[in-house]
Amino acid sequence: MAVVGYEWLIVIGILVVVFLWGPQKLPELAKSIGLAKKEFEKAAKEATTTATTATGTTSQAATDPLIVAARELGISTEGKTKEEIAKEIAEKSTKK
Repeated sequence: MAVVGYEWLIVIGILVVVFLWGPQKLPELAKSIGLAKKEFEKAAKEATTTATTATGTTSQAATDPLIVAARELGISTEGKTKEEIAKEIAEKSTKK
């Protein structure tokens, strides 16, 4: 059975890699490729998780009683912790 088409390119590519880097470097090269693939998949998963979290956080914030109370009192909640928001709500409600 003869090797036809793209198989020749694969065989030639493997031979070139073996001659350029030697057989000792092949495991290191394979490991590097595997690590690069793992990092890419991790970044892709993180990006989708971040996008999902961003949309989920918005709906969660709308139902959080602390956030709702702060918005009713006209308190900005952007970039603040819940403790900071609670403190501002307490200060504003005692001033009334």
